Amino acid sequence: MFKSFKRLLVRALTIGLTGCASVPGPTTGSITPTPALELGGRSYAAEWALPVGEPTALLVLQHGFTRSCANLRETTRRIAKQGLATLCVDADMAYGNPDLADTMAIALLAGLRLPDGRAIPQRIVVGGHSAGAAFAARLGWRLDAAAPDRLAGALLLDPVPVKGFAEQLRAISRAGERPILAIAAAASGCNAEQSAMPVLRQLRAESLAAGHEGFVGVSMGAGSTHVDAEGEDSDWLGRTVCGTPLPANVERVRVLASRWAFELANGETPRHETWAEASDIQ
Repeated sequence: MFKSFKRLLVRALTIGLTGCASVPGPTTGSITPTPALELGGRSYAAEWALPVGEPTALLVLQHGFTRSCANLRETTRRIAKQGLATLCVDADMAYGNPDLADTMAIALLAGLRLPDGRAIPQRIVVGGHSAGAAFAARLGWRLDAAAPDRLAGALLLDPVPVKGFAEQLRAISRAGERPILAIAAAASGCNAEQSAMPVLRQLRAESLAAGHEGFVGVSMGAGSTHVDAEGEDSDWLGRTVCGTPLPANVERVRVLASRWAFELANGETPRHETWAEASDIQ
């Protein structure tokens, strides 16, 4: 009976972690909590990571369902050290929270400011982990429609798709003219058995067919986990349901995500990574 209950508990927690997926100069990268970020008339706890000097771009890097910004803290800090300002909002990410993504797009284009009072950079990168990647797709879709020149691309960490995910990423990509970068962990219940992979492969095919190299994806392979992007900032829930991330895999994700973010922020063409344990998404 206990074993049956444990299986049911793990299954329930797994569904939660997927986000209801059925459908350069010297920088510090210090984390700055902002307890009252106003978005659409509501206050949200949020975290910024700011570089020293003028940031080259803003990366909105959203956490996954049942997670928080604290679970991505070191990954976010590492990216900010590449010269980007980063923002994460603590919010419910069920189904990628499309209403909040729409509200965030409006705020970004209406004069949202950095916590030190400066205007946010013109270049915006949308990103997220797990269900947060669905949030990023929706946010990027809105930015592409309203201010396409400001959208630099998307950074997806083991994404879990929801309804509209493919169409939104296709709008962001523009057949590979705008970069979409993705890191996929090994298939598991936590990433809905890699349910994003068909979408990512299709985007890659469309990009190549159009003569562009705008989609770059890496599959981390065996031994990787859905919470590699969280690393030591994961928690009991993440490790129990998704497995304990190996330090080597955590470092690979952070190195690659940081480099890609730097390239997106500076308008460079992202490069593929060669690892013995990883392969291109094809």
